[in-house]
Amino acid sequence: MILLGIKCSKQRTSLWSDEKHLFYLAKQLNTYFFVNWSMKIIKKLSFFTAFILPVQIIVGYYLGGWWNYFTLGFVFLFIPFVDYQIGVDTKNVTETEAKIIGEEFYYRFITYLWTFIQLCFIIWSAYAMTTGTINTISEWIGFTVSVSLLTGGIGITVAHELGHKKSRLERFYGKVILMTVCYMHFYIEHNRGHHVHVATPEDPATARKNENFYSFWFRSVFEGYAHAWKLEKENLQRKGKSVFSLENEMIGFTLLPILFCVLLTYLFSINRDTIQWQVPVFFFAQSILAFTLLELVNYVEHYGIVRKKIAEGKYERVNPLHSWNASHLISNFFLFQLQRHSDHHAYAIKRYQVLNHYDESPQLPFGYPTMILIALIPPLWFSFMNPLLKEWENKVYHHAMPT
Repeated sequence: MILLGIKCSKQRTSLWSDEKHLFYLAKQLNTYFFVNWSMKIIKKLSFFTAFILPVQIIVGYYLGGWWNYFTLGFVFLFIPFVDYQIGVDTKNVTETEAKIIGEEFYYRFITYLWTFIQLCFIIWSAYAMTTGTINTISEWIGFTVSVSLLTGGIGITVAHELGHKKSRLERFYGKVILMTVCYMHFYIEHNRGHHVHVATPEDPATARKNENFYSFWFRSVFEGYAHAWKLEKENLQRKGKSVFSLENEMIGFTLLPILFCVLLTYLFSINRDTIQWQVPVFFFAQSILAFTLLELVNYVEHYGIVRKKIAEGKYERVNPLHSWNASHLISNFFLFQLQRHSDHHAYAIKRYQVLNHYDESPQLPFGYPTMILIALIPPLWFSFMNPLLKEWENKVYHHAMPT
């Protein structure tokens, strides 16, 4: 009887131990799933961080003076600092998750919303220029550059995302955004030119090794515009249409920004005795700064990368080795993961929320905000990037990813 009692007692102790172990495992699993779920929600909401910029600019405008530079400090000081502290995020969604997340309307809604935000914001900015609140050149510069960070840094990024999609609505929204920065030809040149010829001498938007940004800017801007006309002309000829046809999008793309500016000027001059010339001056200034920011990004994304030539006029297929990649977490939230550019060029149709990181891709040492500042100083840029480019060529380039 005593032995039986001892045996039963041991069994109860063992069962109790097993129950405690199962309870501990269940608690750990609950914690894991809760943390995982929380991180997904945080990441999902983080794509709204771009909407901080219009709020900052408006606050800076009403506070006046040097507060008009607040957004510049945020973009080029605060974001790089936080980027550096938090570092990179190399996690990718699984193929199963990508199919679900890629079709979620939530992510499209953010880009749709930005279209209306940008259109309304550029109208408000033109109005702000006519109120007499901005009285000095320094205030004008601070406000105009800040607006261009919004319209170019965020706006053109969103237009770029929308312009790659099959939906007519998304492509239309992308064109509306590009109209506000006088760069509508980008829709043609980027999709039908840049993505075909990237990382070859035929692409105006691919920076050559040892080419400084200022030389690159002139080539990319002017040759890119001319190439868009050439592409549209060839497209019309295939259809048996004249270059002067109403179907020539380049005619509208050239005229619409001008007409939009005329309309803005008229709206804010109609109840005044004189034409508000500050409106067109501001509009074209912020446009130039906005697409200059785009060209800085182009410069950073493709500097020195060259695809192998496999025959006369033919190059190897584009893959994730042919663009500089940056998976810095915070700046990618603001830029809708544009910095995962290697995957974008390999699979242009993919939506921003499911772009992948590739370890094999050439990696930038910093996110775009920092790299843009470095690119503005050619000697510093070459000292940073040429050794990285050479290292990448030696270690990776000759072991191309399978197509």
